[in-house]
Amino acid sequence: MTIFDLLIWCGAALTLAGLSGIFWCIWTVQRARRARLDEAAFRVRMQRVVTVNMAALVASVLGLMAVVIGIMLGS
Repeated sequence: MTIFDLLIWCGAALTLAGLSGIFWCIWTVQRARRARLDEAAFRVRMQRVVTVNMAALVASVLGLMAVVIGIMLGS
């Protein structure tokens, strides 16, 4: 296994972790909407979701970048 293979697999794992975070955000927002919370409680819950969503998006982008770089340099 070369360093490029390792970069591809680590990037894929990071991308999957980011995607799971995005799916968690979708699931959490759906639960909050079904709970019919008042506006203040809904905003508090959404602040945490936005933070996790941004981190998950960054993780997904970095993972995909690592995969592309590993493929480009490895071939």
